[in-house]
Amino acid sequence: MNIGEIARRAGVSRSTVSYALSGKRPVSEDTRRKIQQVVDELGYRPSASARALANGRTSTLGLVFPPAGNHYTGMQLDFIGSVVEAAAAHDYDVLLSPSGVDSDRSFQRLLGERRVDGAILMEIRLEDDRVDHLAALGFPSVAIGRTARAEEGWYVALDHTALTAACVHHLADLGHRRIAFVNRPEQLLRTGYESAHRGLDGFTKAAAERGLTVRTYCCGDDAASGQACVERILHDDPATTALVTLNEAALGGLHRGLAHAGRHVPRDFSVTGIVANRWAETVTPQVTAADVPAAEMGRLAVDLLVERLGRPDAPPRHHLLVPPISLRASTGPAGATQADPAP
Repeated sequence: MNIGEIARRAGVSRSTVSYALSGKRPVSEDTRRKIQQVVDELGYRPSASARALANGRTSTLGLVFPPAGNHYTGMQLDFIGSVVEAAAAHDYDVLLSPSGVDSDRSFQRLLGERRVDGAILMEIRLEDDRVDHLAALGFPSVAIGRTARAEEGWYVALDHTALTAACVHHLADLGHRRIAFVNRPEQLLRTGYESAHRGLDGFTKAAAERGLTVRTYCCGDDAASGQACVERILHDDPATTALVTLNEAALGGLHRGLAHAGRHVPRDFSVTGIVANRWAETVTPQVTAADVPAAEMGRLAVDLLVERLGRPDAPPRHHLLVPPISLRASTGPAGATQADPAP
């Protein structure tokens, strides 16, 4: 079924049908009702491509995410799901597009063929070519994270600097003096991964402020890497009594490594960090953490992008989130046996 058949049955021209369906030009109320009656009888629905040609919109948002490697983290999956749900509430579909060293062609097709009206960019780097490229094109986008020039853009982000600092202060208040930081993989740190750099910055500054002895580690995004990281931490400084982590994918391995080393959590060792709440609650004991509001971030990102599409000249807006630390069962006071060794 097509516009020509609708026009024939309604006794009007194809252009009149087009104007009535798109609203681009006025038609009389009698003609509009006649066309609508035929449309309803035939069950006609204009195709997405036809709508895009008619009004210059695809009614589709792009979600540009990193290639998964072996898997996505729970936090990433929660976020992707929330974006799809929030977009549907605004009558938008979502087109997923990988973007990374081996998949830049996908990103370029997304833009060059104008497949989407706007884009949400995940996994932001401090210096991010994707953000700069879209800004130069004037293409509407919202970043999940902050570049080094965050004041210039639209974004939704966690304040990793403030959150890791809060974790350090929580442990210091409990009497812990020797603390390790478990970051994301080294490759992400080398490529300027925003959360890894800002998290490390917040950790080191807070530790210096409290006069703590600390070590920092990069860790792969899997349980085996987490277990190996704990082994390195305890080998490098057996007197370490706590850790802060950004790496939720390694969380199970961190706990397993401590158990294998005979460190009871939280009696002998405390664990905290920035973790999505449903993952913090899947390990035993449950993790005291700044809970990542992935669903809220996805909704806010879609709302910002839809706002930007509706108001192209609006000044940049953002949401910088600092969720409180949820006290669970993985942190406790540093015991007498955990104090710094006597000189």
